[in-house]
Amino acid sequence: MSSLPDDLRRTLTSLARAPRLLVASDYDGTIAPIVNNPVDAHPRPESVTALRNLAALPGTVAAVISGRALRDLATLSRLPSEVHLVGSHGSEFDIGFIEEIDASARALLGRVVDALQEIADETPGATVETKPASAALHVRNVADAAAADTAVHSARTGPAEWSGVQSTEGKAVIELSVVTTDKGDALDILRHREGASATVFFGDDVTDERAFRRLHGPDAGIKVGPGPTGAHFRVDDTEDVARVLAFLLEQRRAWLLGAHATPIERHTMLASPDAKALVTPAGSINWLCHPDPDSAGLFSALLGSDSAGHFTVVPEHGGLPLSQEYVDGTMTVETRWASLLVTDYLPHDVPRGRVNLTRVISGTAVCRVVFAPRPEFGQVRVQIEAAGEGLHVQGTNDPIVLRSPGVRWRIVGDGLQQSAEAVVDPSDAPVVLELRCGTDDLSAAPRPEAEVRAEAEDYWRTWAQSLTLPPLKPSLMKRSALTLRGLVHADTGSIMAAATTSLPEEIGGVRNWDYRYCWLRDASMTASALISVGSLGEAAALLDWLHGVLDTLSGPERLNPLYTLDGAGLPPEAVLDTLPGYAGSRPVRVGNAANQQVQLDVFGPITELVADLARARRTAGADAGAALNDRDWSLVRAMTSAVAQRWTEPDNGIWEIRGAPRHHVYSKVMCWVTIDRALALAADFEREAEADWESLRAKIADDVIENGWSAQAHSYTAAYDGVDLDAASLFIGLSGLLDPADPRFAATVSATEAVLRSGSTVYRYRSDDGLPGTEGGFHLCAAWLVEAYLLVGQRSQAEALFNQLAAAAGPTGLLPEEHDPVAERALGNHPQAYSHIGLLRCAQLLSAQ
Repeated sequence: MSSLPDDLRRTLTSLARAPRLLVASDYDGTIAPIVNNPVDAHPRPESVTALRNLAALPGTVAAVISGRALRDLATLSRLPSEVHLVGSHGSEFDIGFIEEIDASARALLGRVVDALQEIADETPGATVETKPASAALHVRNVADAAAADTAVHSARTGPAEWSGVQSTEGKAVIELSVVTTDKGDALDILRHREGASATVFFGDDVTDERAFRRLHGPDAGIKVGPGPTGAHFRVDDTEDVARVLAFLLEQRRAWLLGAHATPIERHTMLASPDAKALVTPAGSINWLCHPDPDSAGLFSALLGSDSAGHFTVVPEHGGLPLSQEYVDGTMTVETRWASLLVTDYLPHDVPRGRVNLTRVISGTAVCRVVFAPRPEFGQVRVQIEAAGEGLHVQGTNDPIVLRSPGVRWRIVGDGLQQSAEAVVDPSDAPVVLELRCGTDDLSAAPRPEAEVRAEAEDYWRTWAQSLTLPPLKPSLMKRSALTLRGLVHADTGSIMAAATTSLPEEIGGVRNWDYRYCWLRDASMTASALISVGSLGEAAALLDWLHGVLDTLSGPERLNPLYTLDGAGLPPEAVLDTLPGYAGSRPVRVGNAANQQVQLDVFGPITELVADLARARRTAGADAGAALNDRDWSLVRAMTSAVAQRWTEPDNGIWEIRGAPRHHVYSKVMCWVTIDRALALAADFEREAEADWESLRAKIADDVIENGWSAQAHSYTAAYDGVDLDAASLFIGLSGLLDPADPRFAATVSATEAVLRSGSTVYRYRSDDGLPGTEGGFHLCAAWLVEAYLLVGQRSQAEALFNQLAAAAGPTGLLPEEHDPVAERALGNHPQAYSHIGLLRCAQLLSAQ
């Protein structure tokens, strides 16, 4: 496709992303070559294939608008029925004539045919083609040019002047119709009928100019061959048309369906204290944001297309890798082929605002490297310049370089962006590629690569060795703990809910959300999970971060559900139309509108985190004052104050329903948890409780127990005003608000199992949430049901569901948000903190009993 002009490629790429696209073309001279004998004008097979495949894509219409009679066009073109055919310059559609031909018109047509035949008889080589509503005088095969001109002139000044006759002249042909014919009208009819939001039209003849004149807005006209035209672009011949159609098909297919969608769970996360990246099982870095994990993507091929940026190392002669695995106890990933090893890691000691990525290629196989950075999710055009020991990426606000000593690069372009390609042979010595974002320094690193790698690996390995992990599935538990710590943003203390945005809850659906931020709920639960395995530093850092957030507010009751990693409010949720989405799942979103929601449950996990940290500190030997310091106690009091002010309000709930607020059972339970844990802390650590806390706790409990129960559903439900179930309502027993021995809790467990469980997973809810499409089951909800099974004495069910949950992890031990039990595939953002929190919690509970 490199022969196509850059401006045409850019336009076609834009057209490929139209919601509904109409691709229309003339026949002769566009998809079929001009030949002396019209019956020999067969279409190019490449063009037929492209039109057929375009017509098969969702939201895409293909059509041929020709001067030929519809019957002849269908016979000659042999195009499939999916491609609409329009004959006789727009008077014949494959669904019937636009105008019916009455008796007088048929009589007029007979006279026209006779008149044209008389002219043809006097002109050797001229022929007359009769169509249902017109007749054409062809002079292509007239040897004498003057005679041909005379014949056309005779038709033009003779029958063409008769009343009721419309004349259309083309290359070596004049056509006389007894009904209105116009390719422009035909194009508009197709556009209207199909609801097309953009159109591309190919034409070579003067008759096609009427169609070109009807194009507007995002449309594009492509003229084939010489001559004056109103089209936007020009190509040389029918071979070029085939190339354009093939390019458009490639772009459209990638946009609609996604290109090379690696299963979500097969992606492996690289992490440093402040940076996160994903590597595919085939050795491609397809996700990395800069300068922070919630910033714009530098490599975003994860969201649908290599054109969004990737960094790939593969054997030159292809072949699938034999394995991909973590170096034990670290976040270093090794991808191994028969004679090639690629080792990927994010260096540890990097200045704030910088992101470094190191790829080490070793072995004996020659391999191909493609470096295709696409800053700002591919919205910034970059140029790459080879200089000294590597590459400079030009066109970005922040400098980016790739140090690659000894590598000879070839810079290539596609008309839109530049990439760098190289063939390297690591047989003599490993090839080290160092991506450095935030600097233009290509000089040698002050320390050997092996030392940098050892430091990065020791950071994770030393930490992992300090943990107290459950004995059940120990390697998976270690990986879960490392994954949770990998989602920590150490520089700020915040914790990400997941490493990605817009991985779908339904393949091809619209439930695609940005989870790269710090949710107060998710982050507190993650920090508590890390405390449970013996790591306290993350909790302390998160609470410091949260104090900083509170300092910006007029009161704790004004906490938003989530913040950026820096602790700022989120910008408005936006859609990136330039990305096709994972496996064609759109829209791709950045930001999250849940930022503006009311979620009253957030106070509970924060208070529970303070309690978990205080008890862990006391166990480690701290006295009461150090275990629960004044600053953290003030945070607890702030959370109770917020609950006292707002617990009676409806809210959007833990699942962030984008509908009218309701009195969600889980939110009320978490309000109760806030007061209950505050009272326990006051008693255990010699702090003074407010006089009304005990009465408030009792009031909330009574309200939930009475109003959350549905006799009709025989269960505690999602909210006070309905009978719909919600897995989060299990927390009425998991939290201790309701005695797990209470038969109403057992009934809620049974109802959750019956309504929300599907094999190896548990859905959040089944009710209509106002969004189109469906979603998978939530791994966290499955973990809650495991815990509930244990509370009601159903250990065998708990063990079986836990084993199914563990089996859903990808080859390197990572879990995304959801699981589709029907298609048996992973869904949602990846890796997801919730999922690993649940996995660890289940293993701890099962190991303790």
